[in-house]
Order: sequence, then structure tokens, then C-alpha cells
Amino acid sequence: MDQTVGFSKRFGASLLDGLIVFLPIGLISVFLFNADTDSGIPNFLQSLYMIIVPVLWYGYVVGKRIIGIRVVKKDGSNVGIGTMLMRVWVSALVYALTLGIGYIVSAFMVGLREDNRAIHDFIAGTYVTEADPGEAVGLQYKDDLKQG
Repeated sequence: MDQTVGFSKRFGASLLDGLIVFLPIGLISVFLFNADTDSGIPNFLQSLYMIIVPVLWYGYVVGKRIIGIRVVKKDGSNVGIGTMLMRVWVSALVYALTLGIGYIVSAFMVGLREDNRAIHDFIAGTYVTEADPGEAVGLQYKDDLKQG
């Protein structure tokens, strides 16, 4: 049975990504390309990572893979490029327009909602699961099982 993932595992995966992927990207950008952190190059590379890697790796990024969680569409299928563009870039726009308040609200949503979905999950039609590829059950289907 599919299981949505709460705040602590998602936060842990984000920390691991920060240490294993984002810190090296930032250091390489600064030292190899002489790009300062305000240039936007590290942020752009991180965005590409967050969009492309889950599409190619069944919803995993490095931190999520280590923790054993991944992003899937609401119907339980694997994410595509359009889904990840919505999840990363459109949600970033929403978080920026709300001056970061949306990001804080999302953290509470992940911790308090039964389905553990954040604003970016609603925008993209996704959720985070512990199910292995091919095992994810769509959220609507899970709701049907509870009612039936």
C-alpha cells in the first residue's frame, strides 16, 4: 500500500541534497566559472537538477533516494518534464510572490495534512511517497478505497 511522506523525511532529503548536490554546485560555480552566488548560475543549475533528475530517475533526486522517498503524480504514475516544471518553477514564482510566506505555509501543510501535500504538490498534481517505482497508488484511488 502506498504511503505519503511527512515533514521529517522530506526535510532530511532536502538537507542531504543541500550537502551532496547543491553545495558542490555552488562551489564549482564560484571556483571554476568565477560566478558569484548572486549571478543566478548556481540557482539555475539547481533548478535544472530538481527538474531533470526526477524525470530520468523515477521521481528520485539524490537526497530522496538515500531516504527512500520519491515524487509521483497524483495518479501514482511517474513525473514528466511538464509536471516538474510546474513543481519547481511555477511554485518558485508563487513562493516569491508571497514573499516566502507560501513556503512556510507549505511546510505546515506537509506536517499537518493527512496527505502531506504542499503548495507545490497541488500546483503540479504530485505527492511524495515511500513506494518503489511501479508500486505507487494514486491518491484518488486511495480515497476510493477508504470510502468503499
